[in-house]
Amino acid sequence: MINILALSGSQRAASTNTALVVTLARNAPPGCHVSVYDGLGHLPIFNPDDEGERTPQEVTALIAAVTRADGVIVSCPEYAHGVPGGLKNALDWLVSRDAVVGKPAMQVHASPRSQFARAALAEIMKTMSFDLFDGQDLTITLLGKRPQEMDEILADAASIALMRDRLAAFSSFVCTR
Repeated sequence: MINILALSGSQRAASTNTALVVTLARNAPPGCHVSVYDGLGHLPIFNPDDEGERTPQEVTALIAAVTRADGVIVSCPEYAHGVPGGLKNALDWLVSRDAVVGKPAMQVHASPRSQFARAALAEIMKTMSFDLFDGQDLTITLLGKRPQEMDEILADAASIALMRDRLAAFSSFVCTR
């Protein structure tokens, strides 16, 4: 069984990125389990002085979740042509940890327009030594959709098939690492 941790970079209640990772988790192919990390908004602001013995409990839980995962999926909205602060904060807490070194990672997107954030996130993750599943991102366009429309798109057979296909490809990538 491949265990994948999915993170949404959005903290909005009606987040398209969160809806996407939750739906990925529900539609994982056989042999693949996806769990969704939901503690982004509870992480304190990164401070290197609070590492080591002073590492906050919320951060310790994030580090443990990443460590246990065979791979990581990140769904990232774009704010002001960049990565949202909450997601960047979570990644900052992981920078000096071995949990991410060589960890297979994949980006998924709820908007085709997030090109700046995609590039910035890829650069951050490569710098952190994640093993990025380059060129194999998943995009399901949910931007600007009402909740009912999002549900319909995410429940569509073609969307489910695409999610399962991308997760299966990512699982194969994880297995080769």
